[in-house]
Amino acid sequence: MGKSRLFRIFMIVGAVFMILLIIIYWDDVGASNFYLHTTISGPHPSRLSPQSRPEKKVEEDKESSFLTDIDAFVNQFLEGTADPTEQVRGEPPPGDPHNHSSEKSEEKFVPRREWKIHLTPIDPEKKQMQESRKQLIQDVCGNRSYFDFPGKNRTFDDIPNKELDHLIVDDRHGIIYCYVPKVACTNWKRIMIVLSESLLLDGVPYQDPLDVPQELIHNSSLHFTFNKFWKRYGKFSRHLMKIKLKKYTKFLFVRDPFVRLISAYRNKFEQENEDFYKRFAVVMLRKYSNYTDPPASVVDAFAAGIRPSFSNFVQYLLDPNTEKEMPFNEHWRQIYRLCHPCQINYDFVGKLETLDEDAEHLLRILRVDNVVEFPQSHRNRTVSSWEQDWFASIPLESRKELYRLYEADFKLFGYSRPEKLLHK
Repeated sequence: MGKSRLFRIFMIVGAVFMILLIIIYWDDVGASNFYLHTTISGPHPSRLSPQSRPEKKVEEDKESSFLTDIDAFVNQFLEGTADPTEQVRGEPPPGDPHNHSSEKSEEKFVPRREWKIHLTPIDPEKKQMQESRKQLIQDVCGNRSYFDFPGKNRTFDDIPNKELDHLIVDDRHGIIYCYVPKVACTNWKRIMIVLSESLLLDGVPYQDPLDVPQELIHNSSLHFTFNKFWKRYGKFSRHLMKIKLKKYTKFLFVRDPFVRLISAYRNKFEQENEDFYKRFAVVMLRKYSNYTDPPASVVDAFAAGIRPSFSNFVQYLLDPNTEKEMPFNEHWRQIYRLCHPCQINYDFVGKLETLDEDAEHLLRILRVDNVVEFPQSHRNRTVSSWEQDWFASIPLESRKELYRLYEADFKLFGYSRPEKLLHK
């Protein structure tokens, strides 16, 4: 009896030692494929009901139960346990009016069929468009003598952890999405919530992106981002990030930089938004509109017809003291600062100007177009044809300075220099 117990202890210690070796020398031993076995390949067999599995498969599962247990142990070890400060599977906190999970629900969720296989090839023109967009980024980033900008030549390891908060990871499907505010990110976050099954309704994940409650879409607890890796994985976090960046499909969506600024202004300052009024509008009114004592609330300000103009917004962006106090808000921060295209080799670059066809193309590449559909585009979208009117009140020198501020985004993502705005 004593020898048997000693042998089991020896086996456990040996297993833990091997796991540590696998993590430390991950790339050398090819363990990334082992890790991806359960996180990308769709629903784990243990989640499927017996009715959804053939008898033969059930028998095979029983025979390999020992290996399955090891597989589950390794995944749990690598993924870590849920942090007590974070909600399990992204459920709203207790007492939240949108906590739709029901304790009485005992039914097991049977995942939908995923990993759609297409018999027809992707349109060569769409493929070529993607290759062109990605090649342009490589050309701008790779040519050190051509157009320099802050952070262009740094490595991925040089990026502070807090600047990786826009990279959302879905381990179930092997997807990394860098979200850019004012570039359809609300709908793409809906898609990521559905795919990752991070929000439950009566114990069942949401299946329709449009059913996800509006007020929960941007809830950070529903999205597992790179900046959270340190808390979960500790000193192995950077190494795991690199593994996922190498193995997963990475995508982002971009937009004409000036049109994005107009959209941000319209959304945050032409509509009643208490948070943005107090954090930014009051500053603009005091500094650039000579309101020494602006109204205390956005409701009072709008009632009095007081709000910062688009010209005030541009002045705020160009003021060198603005970023001395705090970095640009994500809604007007440059895309290259949010998504780091010179350090991350994206597999797909979508554009808002071709959103519908790019979304269809991407979902097909991810092989989840039978699981989710991208919601229809918003009709009240800010378009480039409005630029001339919006910038009419902006002095020419300010327009040129603003272009220099966002020039990296123009060049990286293939947007033409707005010549009409930069010349009298």
